[in-house]
Amino acid sequence: MTTTASTSLRQLGNSDLHLTSIGFGAWAIGGGNWEFAWGPQDDNESIAAIHRALDLGINWIDTAAVYGLGHSEEVVGRAIKSSTHKPLVFTKSSMRWNPDRSIRRSLTRASLTEELESSLRRLGIDAIDLYQIHWPDPEAEIEEGWETLARFKEQGKVRWIGVSNFSVEQMKRVQKIAPITSLQPPYSMLRPAIEEEILPFCQANHIGAINYSPMLSGLLTGKMTAERIADFPADDWRRRNVEFQEPRLSRNLRLVELLREIGVPHGVEPGVVAVAWTLHHPAITAAIVGGRSARQVEGVIPALEFRLSDSDYVRIVDFIADNPA
Repeated sequence: MTTTASTSLRQLGNSDLHLTSIGFGAWAIGGGNWEFAWGPQDDNESIAAIHRALDLGINWIDTAAVYGLGHSEEVVGRAIKSSTHKPLVFTKSSMRWNPDRSIRRSLTRASLTEELESSLRRLGIDAIDLYQIHWPDPEAEIEEGWETLARFKEQGKVRWIGVSNFSVEQMKRVQKIAPITSLQPPYSMLRPAIEEEILPFCQANHIGAINYSPMLSGLLTGKMTAERIADFPADDWRRRNVEFQEPRLSRNLRLVELLREIGVPHGVEPGVVAVAWTLHHPAITAAIVGGRSARQVEGVIPALEFRLSDSDYVRIVDFIADNPA
């Protein structure tokens, strides 16, 4: 399936950025040997995945400085340099790392200034299209961090600024300093908590929402089995995720079979149905979808255009209600 001109774009919040309904998420391509790794990863496979995503119509990439401790940004930089496409590039700040690869967090002006310059260098670009605070941590430094991002925008080093993993109360605090273009929250059919307060707040305040983990870190792709999960590399952070452990795992794999049943008449995989479930919410501008190979990208690319019917959306909601974790 190829999608180019027919793919409708969605405006992100108060910005002039217009996004395809899914973007390439670059967390897993950071490689192994750090606290939130997905196990080892071949950089050439990563670059091929990004090139395939761009060739098939995706127009934005989301990464973060901390993914692979700088490595994901380097790989994204190599991929966009060697592509004829010029995607929008989003990255995130606030998580630093020490020589022993342990992670520390800072939102001070000095720290963020260092981070921005390093990200620009690794990505090989002059300005970042969307620069985000990755986590509201340390919470006491949120205001200083947001003031700093607003200054970066005035300087032209970033085009728009957003937040990730913020609560409504935290968004209200920084709104007093400068407008928020976007929020990046976790959101999937297994993690719908943001529907209650956070998404209505985004809608009321014209804040774009780009959700991460719509397939819950691969669990809802249709490719996951109990055996595969048991064989995860030792440094795969998903080993610690409750959704990948019993008793939830069996329920979640049954849910995947429902997604498969819904997808079959449309020729799409369960993961595409999972992404479409999140895009069904009117507050979601676009979803971040990871890919570690060109083949994985090809499997999920129909999510650019596939949309769930109201009746199939309700079938999924009902299944989760009838099968509590």
